[in-house]
Amino acid sequence: MDSLSEDQFEAQTLRRPGRYAVVFSADWCPFCRAFLPPFASLAGPPGFHLARVDLTDLENPLWEQFEIEVVPTVVVFRDGEVTLRIDGVAGVGLGTRDVDRVRAALTS
Repeated sequence: MDSLSEDQFEAQTLRRPGRYAVVFSADWCPFCRAFLPPFASLAGPPGFHLARVDLTDLENPLWEQFEIEVVPTVVVFRDGEVTLRIDGVAGVGLGTRDVDRVRAALTS
């Protein structure tokens, strides 16, 4: 799984062909820390990529650009277009069913 900075995000996910699943997370979030290992274990066909964007900095403009209110949040892109978005639930985060939804979006 690639770690993308704010500067790398657009070039890596919005301007390149292919499928990307990006988890927006923050180091201070226990739900993010619990979700990252199952997310990172996703395996699939060539042509899709997993990435993490660290939103620990509350001033990161990607919070606003993607209207992220809760981390972790996963966004799946296909050829730069959003095909799936799964928002974390406050006080709960994301779980294995959400990983399955990401897998299905990447392989369909």
